[in-house]
Amino acid sequence: MSYEKIFEYDLDITGVTDYGADMEPIFTGRQRVPLQGAQFDVTLAGPVKGRLNGVMRGIDYLRVRPDGRRALELRGMIETDDGSRIAFSAEGVGSPRDDGPIIDLAVKIDLLTAAVPHSWVNAKSAWGIGYADLAANKIHVDVYLH
Repeated sequence: MSYEKIFEYDLDITGVTDYGADMEPIFTGRQRVPLQGAQFDVTLAGPVKGRLNGVMRGIDYLRVRPDGRRALELRGMIETDDGSRIAFSAEGVGSPRDDGPIIDLAVKIDLLTAAVPHSWVNAKSAWGIGYADLAANKIHVDVYLH
């Protein structure tokens, strides 16, 4: 199997909406995840670099299970440097590391656009691997086509 890296993104966490549980003490281990789990809507923005270049904006509808695993559902948009827009959706998991505020990420990504210069993104799903650094409020993901 061959994979082609098509871009990477570095996103800043720009806001969090909670639903009765505070994200920061849960993610730093000072508070347990409630028995029913927790949800946070995390707004994100930052640059995209590679075969696509531009800016991504979106919301991750993040669910945290009682065992600490994170279920990721990101919806957003990439606006390329030439002004085209590409719909971005990703679903996957986040697994916290034992040694700090880092969460390893694995996501399946779907891209969709009618902009002809970027229509190649419609052909296949992409896969992303990366991490979230909660101490820095940063997310980095490398995206590959298969």
